This record gives sequence, C-alpha cells and structure tokens, in this order.
Amino acid sequence: MTEKYTRLKLKMLLWVILGTLIAGAVGLFLLEVVVDGVLQDPIYRLFIWGAGALFGQSQEAADLLYQEYIRGNKQEILTLGTMVLMLIAFYVAMGRFTRWLDEIRTATRRLLSDGAEPVELPRELKPIQEDLNAIRRQLSAREAAARETEQRKGDLVAFLAHDLKTPLTSVVGYLTLLRDDPGLTAEQRAKFTGIALDKAQRLQELLGEFFDISKMDLDSEAGEKGPIQLSMLLEQLADEFYPLFAEKRLTCSPQIQPHLVVLGDPDKLARVFDNVLRNAVSYSTPGGQVDILAQAQGRSAEITIRNQGLEIPEGELSNIFEKFYRLDAARSSRTGGAGLGLAIAKEIVELHGGTIRCESNGTLTSFIISLPLHKEGRHGLRRNRAGLSEPK
Repeated sequence: MTEKYTRLKLKMLLWVILGTLIAGAVGLFLLEVVVDGVLQDPIYRLFIWGAGALFGQSQEAADLLYQEYIRGNKQEILTLGTMVLMLIAFYVAMGRFTRWLDEIRTATRRLLSDGAEPVELPRELKPIQEDLNAIRRQLSAREAAARETEQRKGDLVAFLAHDLKTPLTSVVGYLTLLRDDPGLTAEQRAKFTGIALDKAQRLQELLGEFFDISKMDLDSEAGEKGPIQLSMLLEQLADEFYPLFAEKRLTCSPQIQPHLVVLGDPDKLARVFDNVLRNAVSYSTPGGQVDILAQAQGRSAEITIRNQGLEIPEGELSNIFEKFYRLDAARSSRTGGAGLGLAIAKEIVELHGGTIRCESNGTLTSFIISLPLHKEGRHGLRRNRAGLSEPK
C-alpha cells in the first residue's frame, strides 16, 4: 500500500523543497539587497526620520537605537523573517493538499450518483481513484443483484399463486362434489378422495419449500452438528427412493465408499440429498439410470448424483442454485415443485463448509457435492438409523 502513494509523497516533498528554496531565496535577497545592499542607506534614513518625527528622538539617539536594535539583532530579525516565509510557503503547499482532499470528497459523492462517469483524480491520487472506481463497480453490481432478486421474488409470488391455485381448486372441487352428490358410489368416493388428497399433498410440498427457503434466510447456523456416517445415510436414502425409481422405471446404482464421516446436522444434510435426488427423478428420462457416487477426495467427501435427461444450458448451470430462480416455469410446475429445492440444498451445503455444482453434457446431468471430512471418528463409531455416528 505504501508503494502506491510514492508519486504523492514525492509531489508533496517537491512542494516542501520548493517552498524552502523560495523562502531561502527571499531571505538571501533581504540580506544582500535590503539589509546590506542598495536599500541599506534608504532604510537607515527612514528609521532616523521616523524616530525623530514620530518619537522626538535626536539624530544621535536615533542612530544609537538603529545600531542597537536593528544592526545588533540583524541575525535574529533575518531568522524570524525566514521562518515567517517558510510558514507562508508551507501554507501554500497545504493549500494544494486540501485541494486534493476536496477532489476526493467530490469523487466520493459521485459514487452514489446514478449513471455517473468513472472517477478521475490527479495522477498523484491514482491509487485512490482505482479504489473508488472498484467500490463504484461493487455498488453497481450489488444494486443490480438486489433488483434482480426483487424481480425473482415477484416472479416467485406469481408462480406460487398459479401453482397453489390449481391444486387448491381441485381440492375444493372434489370435496364439494363429495359433499353435494349423495349418489356417488363407494368406488367413486374413494377415487375422488384420493385425488383430493394428492392435490392437498402437493399444496403441502409447495408451501413447505417456500417456508424452508424463508427460514434459511433467517437461520445462519447449520444446526446441532455431530459426526455423521455419510455412507450409511446415502445408502438409506437410495433404499427409500426405490418406489420413486420404480414409478419411472429408473435403475439406481449406488457406488458408495464405506466409512465416510462428516461433521454436520443429519436432518439438514439428509434434506440436501433428498432434494437433489428428487430433482434427478423428476427430470430423468423414463427407463434411464440414476447413479449415486461417493468417495473421499483429499480432505473432502465428494458425492455425485447423476441422471440421464435433458441437457441444462451452460449459461443456466450456475443460476439453478439461486433463490427464486426457475429454469423452466412450465416444466417446474409440471413436476410439482416450487423451484426452490436446489436453492435450499445450496444454502445447507454452504452452511456446512461445502460446495455444490452442476455439470451437464447433453445426456447426463451431474450434481457434485463436496463436504469436509470429519478429522476424528472414522473408527470406533456406532451407526444409528439416521446415519448419525455415536461412540461405541
């Protein structure tokens, strides 16, 4: 940082040296020209006249006063005059410095102006100019991000209003039919009741996702952490998803390295893999395959959930994890989600010090989750059903 202001320091030093040289030159001029030079006699006569005319001193008395107070203190008078001149020179140099401060102040105010041109300062203040322009770019980026977030929130409200209205209308319609039509057969009543229940469950899922992402905004902690047997947790989830795999004729091939232990909240991490697996099932080609891969990579556990399905455009790969973002509103509605599952997963993974990313090559879409491995507890841990490891 010190090296950045070398030009400024040199410029200020130059001003100080220039002021000192000017003060010295003026002092030398006073000594050689005024005191001991061509003006010496006129000053002497002026002093004698003033002493006599103003104070009634005789010429002899005035001459003694001149010799005692002027000639006798010549060095002190010159020193005092030089100091005064140096103070004046320093004041002039400080005037330049205060002008720089005024320019910085004006440039700082421009940071908050919409559509303002980049900040421009003198060459000596180039480091400050670069910093102010960097701050201006950051502020502009944050404002753009805030506007985009607000727009997505508005879109989310519109999507939710649409997604909630359809199943709610069905629930009300079928329940009204069950209440008002006593002639329905037991088979029809069972069918309509089942449809109403399915629609109500979809409403519950939509509202659950919405409240979960809202809660994540307020909850900055990962919850109560403990050692988790990640390998067992993934195996259990693969078993629990068997009915969903079978419904779409999907096959699942878990390849999970044993004894992977991470530190975290088991419920929240289970929610991560549940959301990603549901996304894989929703967008998989019927009759395709879903792979669950997990292995240690250095100090991290890397989990890959891969499915066969439509390609995600490269420009959308990073956006799909953002809050209030939907890649395809119609497709998201069709699969029954509110488009928040991946945003929730990203929030939880990052709270655990990990990362999540997506890759798509046209036929395969892979979600890669990386979590720090637990330094202790790889051995001597007893697994419970939730995947939480406990001491033996």
